[in-house]
Formats: sequence, C-alpha cells, structure tokens
Amino acid sequence: MSDLIGTIANGVWTPVLFLLILGGLFFFLYSRFIPYKYFGHAIAILRGKFNNPNDPGQINAYEALSTALASTVGMGNIAGVAAAISIGGPGALFWMWIAAFVGMSTNFFTSSLSVMYRGKDSAGTIQGGPMYVIREAMGKAFYPLAVLFSVCAMIGCLPIFQANQLTQVIIDIGITSESIKAATFQFVGFTISTPKFVIGVVLMLISGVVIIGGIQRIGKWAGKMVPLMILIYFFSVITILIINISSVPHYLWMVITDAFSADHYRGEPALGGIVGGLIVAGVRRASFSNEAGIGTAPMALGASKSAEPIREGLVSMLSPAIDTLLVCTLTALAILTTGVWQTTGANGVTLTASAFESSLGLPGKYLLLLCGFFFAVTSLFSYSYYGNKAMSFLGGVKAGNYYNYFYLITVVLGAILSMADVMNIIDVAYALMAFPTMISGFVLAPKVLAEARSYFERMRKQGNL
Repeated sequence: MSDLIGTIANGVWTPVLFLLILGGLFFFLYSRFIPYKYFGHAIAILRGKFNNPNDPGQINAYEALSTALASTVGMGNIAGVAAAISIGGPGALFWMWIAAFVGMSTNFFTSSLSVMYRGKDSAGTIQGGPMYVIREAMGKAFYPLAVLFSVCAMIGCLPIFQANQLTQVIIDIGITSESIKAATFQFVGFTISTPKFVIGVVLMLISGVVIIGGIQRIGKWAGKMVPLMILIYFFSVITILIINISSVPHYLWMVITDAFSADHYRGEPALGGIVGGLIVAGVRRASFSNEAGIGTAPMALGASKSAEPIREGLVSMLSPAIDTLLVCTLTALAILTTGVWQTTGANGVTLTASAFESSLGLPGKYLLLLCGFFFAVTSLFSYSYYGNKAMSFLGGVKAGNYYNYFYLITVVLGAILSMADVMNIIDVAYALMAFPTMISGFVLAPKVLAEARSYFERMRKQGNL
C-alpha cells in the first residue's frame, strides 16, 4: 500500500510541477512585476497603516498573514527541507527558491481574487478562498472545481504531518529513557507506540482549546506566536551559521551548481533524468512548505477586514518570501554547513536535530524542540480553519463544526502513523488543490490586473505611494 501511495503521489506531482512553476512564471510576467515593485507598500499594509475596523471581514491583515504563515512556517520548514536535502542534496534548495520566487506572484493573484470575489456561507458570514472565487465569478460550469478543491482541502489540511513530526522530535529530543520510547500497547490488532499516543492526545487537547474558538481566536494566537517562533528559530540558525561561517560561501555556490548537475540526488529520475527528479523534489517540498498556488493562503487572506483586494494580494505575496526564501534557506544552510547531511543517514526532523546538536550541543536540541513545538502547534491551529472552511462550503457551517472534532482526532492518528505514508497522502491532496486554484487564477487574471492598476493610481493620487 505504501508503494502504491508513493507511486500515485509521484505521478500526480509531475503535471502539477509544470502548473505551479510555469503558472507562477505566467503571473510573474503578466503582472509586469507589480507585486515586487510595491514590496514596501505591502509592509505598510501589514503594519496596519490602512486598517479600517468597518471594512468587511473577520480579522486584520496582520492576523490573516500570521494565520497563513502559521500553516506555512511549520514543520515543513524543519522536516520538509531536511527531507529535500536528504533526497536531493544542496541543489534541491535552488529549486525551492525558484518555486517560492514565482509563487509570490501566484499568491498576489489568487489572494486578490479571494477578496474580490468573496461569498457567504450558510450562516451569512463573508468568506473567501478559491472555492468561493469559482462559485461567485466563474459560474456553474466551473463549480465541480470548487467541489474538488474543498474535498482535497479537507484531506490535505489534516494535521497528520505536523503531528507526526512534532511527536518524533519530542521523542528524539525530549525523552531520554529507551524503555519509555519502546513502550507499546495493542489496540484492535495494531501495535501502537505509547509515548506517541500520549503526545498525540496532549496535542489534540492543546489544539482543541484554540480551534473551537474559530478564526478570531486562531488569528489572535497566530499573531502572538508566529513572530516569536520565527525570531527564536532565526537567531538559533544564525548562531549555527556564524560557527560554521567558513563553509557558508562554499555551500551557497554548491546550491547553484548542484541544481543543474544533481550530483547528490538519491531519488528516482523524473522528466527524463535525474535533474528532473531533483526539480520535482525541490518544487514538491517548496509547495508543501509555502503553499503558493495551493489555495490555503487565499482562504486566510479572504478573511481579512478589507475593501481593497489588492492590499491582501500584496500581503499574501510576503508569505513565500518569509517561509521559503528566509526560513527554509536558514534550515538548509544549517544542515549543509554542519555536514550532517553527509555523515548521518537521518531524515526529516531528526536530520535537522542533528545539525542543531552538532553546532550548539545539547542546548541546540532543546532549542529545536521549542521551535518545533511552536511551528507545529500554530500549524495545527490554522490548518483546522482551512479544513473547516472547506467543509462549511460543501455541507454548511454545522458540518464545518463537526469537521473540527474529526480534525482533532486525526491529530492523534498523525502522531502514530509512518512519515512516508503521511507525506505522500498530503502531497496527493495538495497537488489536486492546485488545479482549481491555478485555473481560477488564469481565467480571472485580467480582472486582478485591472483592479491593481486602479488601486495603485488611487494610492498615488492620495499620496500613499
């Protein structure tokens, strides 16, 4: 079964690879580089310069971006990058950069649309996201795409990967007793790890306190925790890089050269060769990490209190920059410069833990545990919102509330499942979410560009640019 799931994941991701990269390149060129020209304006929006509490929506732009970052800056930045390096070597990071850079344009278009074409759920609350964009702007012929997105979002946004990797890092770092690590119990014929089950239950209870409160509580918690977790992680990795500063230029150059030679690629060939396999590996991990083109960020930004869609598009483009160009790069350099990617057979979060310990000693492991906890828990909060929103679109708000309880149960399941199956299941769902998101973006791109020209002209007349 594991081999079948892996084969399906690899097969689905080949066309999605072209969709995300070439689609992002289309948005990049079609926009005439608008999102990149107004990076400073995006920061001003994020700082609250244009906040209006009377605008439609549920949370402010900062809380919306924090919610989006809470899902993107998660265990994918710690474990996903490590998985990419262990399979693809240094060159995988280059293709993650490419995916993130063009993904900024993708987020600009798709999140702008999410506010331009907001709809109402069964309770009459204004909502945004690719499924609402398709329903409100594209008509009945495209409605099956909205259904496809929602169904895949309910699966792809389950917390099994985050719970799985946080549980693993807690066991690897936080539990020193081998007898406790090895403890198991039997349940309906399955052997279950006792510490993993206990950790899963605790994570479920912590998540439940925030999740049941809805997007307002999620946004407030994310707004407090996201900056703290990024700062702790940033300074921890910078310390590692300072310790290994002599190796940094060498590996930065290797990231570029190895991207086209694939000398350290250990996976299966794709797109006609091993370089193609490396590209697929890098883009898959980048897409799982920053989610540009997948559709999650538009769901978060669609809840912003805003009457100007372009503002939310500009804020959304910051997400891939922070997630991949900053946080993922730091993780990759820590793994590369410490040499653990070549000296250990570890994978995922265990590889990153080895990098922290090799430079920072025992305190490094506990710093990673703290960062991993913040990364994973905030992701658990925001992913629940996405899945709830997708279920509410299909079955109404009551069904969305029931989804929350199902979601919390899968936190425990994620803690005890194998990593390979978890990653492949999420990869398949994420890949399928990209089709409705990108197709709606292509069809409605002229609407976004016209709105952008109007918005920036008004801002110039008002002296805000």
